[in-house]
Amino acid sequence: MRYLYTLAMYLATPFIVLRLLFRGVRYRDYHRRWRERFGFALAPAVRGSLWVHAVSVGEVNAAEPLLKALRNSYPNAPLVVTTVTPTGSERVRQLFGDSVVHVYLPYDLPFAVSRFLKRVRPRLAVIVETEIWPNLYFACGKRGIPMLIVNARLSERSLRGYRPLNGIVRQALRSVRVIAAQSQTDAARYRLLGADPATILVSGNMKFDMPVPFDAVNAGSHLREQWGRLRPVWIAGSTHEGEEMSVLEAHLDVLKRLPDALLLIAPRHPERFKMVENSVRSLGFTLATRSAERVPSAAHQVFVIDSMGELMPFYAASDLAFVGGSLVPIGGHNVLEPAAMSRPVLVGPYTFNFEEITLTLIKEGGAERINGKEDLGSKTLRLLLDHARRKRMGEQARHVFDSERGAVKRVMELIDQQLQE
Repeated sequence: MRYLYTLAMYLATPFIVLRLLFRGVRYRDYHRRWRERFGFALAPAVRGSLWVHAVSVGEVNAAEPLLKALRNSYPNAPLVVTTVTPTGSERVRQLFGDSVVHVYLPYDLPFAVSRFLKRVRPRLAVIVETEIWPNLYFACGKRGIPMLIVNARLSERSLRGYRPLNGIVRQALRSVRVIAAQSQTDAARYRLLGADPATILVSGNMKFDMPVPFDAVNAGSHLREQWGRLRPVWIAGSTHEGEEMSVLEAHLDVLKRLPDALLLIAPRHPERFKMVENSVRSLGFTLATRSAERVPSAAHQVFVIDSMGELMPFYAASDLAFVGGSLVPIGGHNVLEPAAMSRPVLVGPYTFNFEEITLTLIKEGGAERINGKEDLGSKTLRLLLDHARRKRMGEQARHVFDSERGAVKRVMELIDQQLQE
């Protein structure tokens, strides 16, 4: 099975490269540092590193408190962070600058993986959330590199997706020393996937430990001063294709009752910024963007946040938040960011990426689920008109956020134990 998988990876490589080139047409960063995708990286090589892999922006944000804890506990060990996407790379740079070494994770080809590991020489490998690359896992196991999957989550959809590779995935997971799952449900799914039950434990969700930016609330307050403190404001964060038009139509409904309302919209992927701006203009809204006007004025109805890593102050500046990726079957994005800012949360029907967190927020009264795009306008308007309810929901959302913290401390104990062994 492993040989068939590796053969398939080699046969797929030309198409992978073509995809890299195609995506680079729309987003130039895909063309930069492409050699790292084949293991050519890190000149000079580092030795005895602590290596943390986080796929993209969401995983980097989840890993932020862990990376800071590693840097504080092991100041003399080089800290290497890998991502798959340029947006993840940019987020690493924003958070840590040159204090960590960033490199793109190589494709799961034996020669690329081997070259990467020879350059990094990790004492420890930490995979954040879910990335199962069999050749990478086998190579770490062969070299005796302790591997942990932390903040591990596995949706029902992902579990089904791995089933055709069940045999090789089961073998790969046997190279992992510890699987620290977010929840009992995630732990059970890893057992179904074939992981050794003795390696699995529940440590909680590190995203609850994400630092709340000290100046986010103040920055949000300053934004409100500029566009009007009493003005109704809602935000649609991390939206995807197929959602923005629903959000804009919902805002049309809101404006019928609240003509001075402002919508902030933050597309998930930078390559879609311009398309969203064009959609806003096509519906006749007065538009401002982060890159051009910086902040909206009283005359603007929609503000497109065409930047990365700035959502927290805008969540703080809003009256309520709709979290994207949930009206379409993406699985939803991080509901904890608005919860940390004490903002009520709206989500769509598809939240399997953050299943238990979302259900907890809904159960405790900090979030509400909408059935589909038809409900978005009416429920947004209802909340914008009800200050007391928004306040209660925001307080409950923050309570859930605060009560679940502590996962990073538990994960650090597991890492310390592996390094000591």
